[in-house]
Amino acid sequence: MSPVTPQATKPLDPKEGKNSVQSLAKGLRVLEAFSSGAEEMTLSEIASAAGLDAGTTFRMVNTLVNAGYVVRIPDSTRFRLSLKVLDLGFNAIAHTDLRALVRPLLHSLVDQVNEAASFAVLEGGDVLYIERVRAGFTRLGADIRIGTTIYAPITSIGRTILAFLPENQLERALAAAPRHPTPAVQAPDRATLDAMLAAIRKDGYLVGESSITKDLRLLAVPVIGTDGWAIGAISVVVPSIHSTDEDLKARALAPMQQVARQIARVQEAIGGANIVSTN
Repeated sequence: MSPVTPQATKPLDPKEGKNSVQSLAKGLRVLEAFSSGAEEMTLSEIASAAGLDAGTTFRMVNTLVNAGYVVRIPDSTRFRLSLKVLDLGFNAIAHTDLRALVRPLLHSLVDQVNEAASFAVLEGGDVLYIERVRAGFTRLGADIRIGTTIYAPITSIGRTILAFLPENQLERALAAAPRHPTPAVQAPDRATLDAMLAAIRKDGYLVGESSITKDLRLLAVPVIGTDGWAIGAISVVVPSIHSTDEDLKARALAPMQQVARQIARVQEAIGGANIVSTN
């Protein structure tokens, strides 16, 4: 391996401390120290390339190893980046592209049913909301925004995705801890959840009262990829007082299923891989 050439790094300005997290900045410097010419480095090489002292480098590298972003090379004193670092960038790119694809389709759906609509994917044990379109200026219940994550088993859109996952992915998703626990909402026990998922698979959709926000009714439909498994789901939400389950299905189910097919076709056309992540 060729010698490591220290990168030119700008010293950390103590005056900027009040507006930044210095330890995070140092950790990012460690990650940035690795390059095509320095894919594996010792602690001293990392310190030199990152412009940090030995003690700080030791702490930063150990933290990144524990977090899974850096790995130790077996039987050596060298380190390298893990694939988890690549996942950060690839997931961001995939979600950004997918949001751009989904946005006009959700707008079309909202125009047809005149109700708010959302699209979400699975990340670990949570649903991640990629896009959300309101119907006019109406705000319904909890203000779920783009980027919101909620434990999948307690949400209609999450259960709809879980119902159409292969068994191994379902088990990994259910074994993952929620990123942001919701103590006020009790997750169903496994037997109850399995029965729910079986009903969703049988019907091909989920409709009913929201388990998170009072007085809201939701209809959720899976977006099925070419492999036959869910790559996400879309949902439409209405005030319960304005619609029964049957009314909501009559108005929204067919348009939602059409949009779900369109999302799957467009995602396939651009060559995107299944973006449901259960790592």
